Amino acid sequence: MKAISYVILQHRDEVLLQLRQGTGYMDGYWSTAAAGHVEPGEAAQTAAVREAGEELGIHIDPAQLQPLCTVHRNQQAGSYVDFFFRTSQWDGVPRLMEPERAAQLRWFPVDALPDNLVEQEDLVLSRLDSDLPPILSMGFGTETPQPQRLD
Repeated sequence: MKAISYVILQHRDEVLLQLRQGTGYMDGYWSTAAAGHVEPGEAAQTAAVREAGEELGIHIDPAQLQPLCTVHRNQQAGSYVDFFFRTSQWDGVPRLMEPERAAQLRWFPVDALPDNLVEQEDLVLSRLDSDLPPILSMGFGTETPQPQRLD
């Protein structure tokens, strides 16, 4: 099982997303601005802080990470545990540090997210303003129904 940490940067009612490219996974889809695999022996919060630095050139104090929920998903490529964190405090200005892996960064209103979001991230981002359960499941045939977005 692989673990991934996601950092949702939120400023007022907007979140920062990146448009994936050149990764071989969900290229052409929007995703959280910083995310990546948790390395062996690394805590999920430490991975979140590291990924924010590597992908966005910013520093986040781990104490400023708000745990949102965990998504356990089963896909053809394997089983994953996704740790989602949110923060509204960081040092530096977010910028694309890996342009070969992301075509652009853009702020989106939470109530007007793009349609082409990576599925597990859409599951969390579409519920930011509601009560997120501590654990969501995908790909096991027992998914929590995803709410419909009102456009």
